[in-house]
Amino acid sequence: MEISEPTPIQEKSIPHLLDGRDLVGQARTGSGKTLAFAVPMVEKCDPSARRVQGLVLVPTRELAIQVAEVTRDLAYERRIRVTLLYGGRSAKPEYDALRNGTHIVVGTPGRTLDHLRQGNLDLRSVRFLVLDEADEMLDRGFAQDVEAIIDRTPPERQTALLSSTMPTWVSKTARKHLRNPVKVSVDAELQAPPTVHHMVYTIDRNQKISALRTLLNQREDAPVIVFGRTKRGVRKLAQQLDTLGYPVGALQGNLSQNARERVMADFRSGYAPILVATNVAARGIDVEGVGQVINYDLPDSEILFTHRVGRTGRMGRAGEAITFITPEEEKKWVQLERGLDLQFTREPWSRASR
Repeated sequence: MEISEPTPIQEKSIPHLLDGRDLVGQARTGSGKTLAFAVPMVEKCDPSARRVQGLVLVPTRELAIQVAEVTRDLAYERRIRVTLLYGGRSAKPEYDALRNGTHIVVGTPGRTLDHLRQGNLDLRSVRFLVLDEADEMLDRGFAQDVEAIIDRTPPERQTALLSSTMPTWVSKTARKHLRNPVKVSVDAELQAPPTVHHMVYTIDRNQKISALRTLLNQREDAPVIVFGRTKRGVRKLAQQLDTLGYPVGALQGNLSQNARERVMADFRSGYAPILVATNVAARGIDVEGVGQVINYDLPDSEILFTHRVGRTGRMGRAGEAITFITPEEEKKWVQLERGLDLQFTREPWSRASR
């Protein structure tokens, strides 16, 4: 893969995982966590045994696709088969792939559990289990499905939990799934990567679309992600920008899977280099060279702020994060700063040197 130097999280995690240790790994977004678990997982699979030996659970379809692509690149030479399971599309190709025999499954919890319950998926031979973005996987939304899946794997399996944010409750919840885990933490403070330059503007709500247009008019060639809070708001904002002639795509949870994949393909190819998105795009999505993230609406937590901003400034590249704060969001912003344990310089948009 033309990688000669491992990143710090890879350097610290891979030896422990190759030694068979359970692991809790935390490193900021864009630090190379996928290879940190995918390398040892592929190494530990026996290509001659046509059964599922590795299982990776992830919270979003987009992240599942991305993790599977990276894992397939590693697995190809060793003739290890990787099967991708996620909702929003026909389950028949997945069923066929499972029936023909596969070594590694990468899936979202809902679809993975569907295959288990239908008898299509057998996890009794799993040696290596990964929860990627573990804080979300063990949170209330997914916890029940994830627990049900883990219960179908052998107790003697090896388990790795990885995330860019690891609240203390995750470590507590993880204790029942891991045996004497090694804890690896790299640059894991809850804040944006140091290569991200922040600009925070106080702005009236009715100025926001005009300010956004100013920013987009001054953008350079690099892709831009604009984060909104609601599915409806994202759809409406993208339609406005499209009508105004901007090359834009919208990513939100109500889209069909085909539409989501088309939006991401257009964004990655540069056909629609402006992506307006809900938090579905905040976790794990790795698009090379995102130059700017714009928080058009504030996120609901400091963890989401970290994940959003982490889409830019990845792997040491420079990036820019712009955040709008309306008077109605003042209280929420104070709470976010407190949670991040950071204080950002801000100025009124009217005085912005744009």
